[in-house]
Amino acid sequence: MAVHTLSSQGGMRFRFSWWWLALALLAAVVLGVLAFAIFQPVKVLPRIRVSPGFTLVDQHGNRLTNEDLRGKTVLYTFLYTGCGAACDELNATMREVQSRLAEVNVANMPVQLVTISFDPERDTPERLQAYADAVGADGDQWRFATADPARIKQLVGLGFEVYYTPDGQGGFRFDPAYVLVDGWGIVRGEYKHQVEVRDADRILRHIGVLSEEVLKSKGANKLVYEAAHLFLCYAR
Repeated sequence: MAVHTLSSQGGMRFRFSWWWLALALLAAVVLGVLAFAIFQPVKVLPRIRVSPGFTLVDQHGNRLTNEDLRGKTVLYTFLYTGCGAACDELNATMREVQSRLAEVNVANMPVQLVTISFDPERDTPERLQAYADAVGADGDQWRFATADPARIKQLVGLGFEVYYTPDGQGGFRFDPAYVLVDGWGIVRGEYKHQVEVRDADRILRHIGVLSEEVLKSKGANKLVYEAAHLFLCYAR
């Protein structure tokens, strides 16, 4: 009977020790979460959704697909070459991003700018080339492209979720927009409000944040970056 009592007491001590250990681990996790939420050691960009696949033709008459851009950070914008002054700010921001990329530490991650025209019936490669020259685009880094009307409607309207519609006068009404996509084909930034259209600084800062994540989220650091996503430590 005494042996049984000692055995029971030993079992109770054993369970008691594990209970305290579990409680200590839980406390450590909670403290870690609170510390991360308060101090936020890294910033990331949200993983918004998968970007659409596409096959386009650029201003050089060359095919451009989403797979060609795999491994690159891509900044997209959307317009038509007949938009006149309505596109001045769009092109000015893209041109500024193009000219200031050297300010951002992109490491070994190339950055590509792509402007997609939603007026393929008029925006031939020759017209896109003339427009690219007029707005100061570097033909290698900043490409202008389009496809047939049905594909463009699916790509821009549904894939990138950018609004445009014919205005009944031969042009289009559309919302100025930029979309930032990472090298895995994930949308990481959307800039669709008028106040942000002119904000090249914010876009460049986000390119830098994305580059830093790609460069540093390896090994043990990967857990830190995943925690930043989990706790929504998003860069502004």
